[in-house]
Amino acid sequence: MDRTLTAFSGDYWIATGDEDEVRAALRAMGDDAQNILLFDDRTGRQVDIDLQADAAPRAGPRGRGRPKMGVQAREITLLPRHWDWLAAQPRGASATLRQLVEDAMKAGADRPSPRAAMDAAYHFLTAMAGDRAGYEAAIRALYAKDKAAFEAAAEGWPGAIRAHGLALAEPAFSA
Repeated sequence: MDRTLTAFSGDYWIATGDEDEVRAALRAMGDDAQNILLFDDRTGRQVDIDLQADAAPRAGPRGRGRPKMGVQAREITLLPRHWDWLAAQPRGASATLRQLVEDAMKAGADRPSPRAAMDAAYHFLTAMAGDRAGYEAAIRALYAKDKAAFEAAAEGWPGAIRAHGLALAEPAFSA
């Protein structure tokens, strides 16, 4: 899953999308693209991107041999019945484990865990609303999973900040 970024300029929402989409929106702003804060919507943390980067990655000549996939050898501990099942798989233990992990990642990628949603909203709100009235009450309501109290505490905030914080926190409130 590609990461989704959201850009703010002060209290105003600028763009949400993948890195290339946000980069294009910021480039289109020209000289007005100053004091922009970018947030990774999965974590709520601020990120930086290179506005000068090309949208399409450059493909260099491919060398000989197997491609470098960043494979790391680590130890795992399984019960004997798990090893027996893996040994019986036609693709082998490593390929089967990689496929199981990929399937689990895809299944969980659609919706963040309630805790991850709370933490993402917390990081975003700390940066954008940490000095605003109602911030502490909103954070307490967030971790108590009290949507009504969260909305009441954030009532006086700019609409874009309130809406994005609520969108990040929504999986926690609906859990």
